[in-house]
Amino acid sequence: MQLAAYICLIVAALCWGGNAVAGKLALGHVSPMMLTFLRWFLATALIAAISMPQLKRDWPVVRRNLPLLFFYGIVGYTLFNAMLYSAVKYTTVINVAIEQAGIPMLIFLLNFMFFRTAVSLAQITGFAMTLVGVALTASHGDLASLLQLGLNRGDGLMLIAVVAYAIYTIFLRWKPPLDWRTLMAVPALGAALSAVPLLLWEGMQGSVQVPDARGWVIAFYTAIFASLLAQVFYIRGVETIGANRAGLFINLVPVFGTLLSVVLLGEQLQLFHVIALVLTLGGIAIAEKGRPKSSAPTAPASAMD
Repeated sequence: MQLAAYICLIVAALCWGGNAVAGKLALGHVSPMMLTFLRWFLATALIAAISMPQLKRDWPVVRRNLPLLFFYGIVGYTLFNAMLYSAVKYTTVINVAIEQAGIPMLIFLLNFMFFRTAVSLAQITGFAMTLVGVALTASHGDLASLLQLGLNRGDGLMLIAVVAYAIYTIFLRWKPPLDWRTLMAVPALGAALSAVPLLLWEGMQGSVQVPDARGWVIAFYTAIFASLLAQVFYIRGVETIGANRAGLFINLVPVFGTLLSVVLLGEQLQLFHVIALVLTLGGIAIAEKGRPKSSAPTAPASAMD
């Protein structure tokens, strides 16, 4: 039973790790905002098709919490993915994958700042390591460039995505009591609607690109694998071994993202990437191991949406 849970969680992390690679492969085949819109439009249609009875049962609760649910979609789904798909135009998928590992560190920091969540010395040490790892990646191995405000445009966009997802995760503490299908479908609808203005902006810039055959394949991958299947597998894993243990598997996302970028895209793995990956993952592991037993796990309940 536990083996099946481990497999589910590994597959979920693999699907999420492939999201940034999909964004890179999409270049020249579908524009970033078009991909963002199609991902959530298709995801909404697919989950509604298989969950309509549940959505109808949950409608009274949904109606009372519609602004919050749409906020989840706008910030956690649209903004995160729009920034990620734009970031890979200017930086490597390896950088994006490692910078994504900074999300738990930022969640920890925001929880401490606004909710005075209990903190241990191990957590401070672990997340300090993670911060150095992310900074090393964003500066392409030259930390001095950060002091001179020299930051690659793509890395800057990805850091915005990291902040967006951390804020989304913090707000999940107020999520209404809904079935997971509804909790995904309604924000996905909000994401599809909020992606329309971005798509119009892209059109005004003259950079919108309707997907070709390869672009459609990528769009369906992001909708089916990175959105729906990854979420289903992750939930199955959480149900079997618990949220605390399952949350640790999210740390595999930057590992898979890095490996896939090397294998599928031929990106060069630099020494600073290896050092940064060790620092970020090691820091998260130390923080998780040493967190106060009463505190919630730093990993989000539905990661990398």
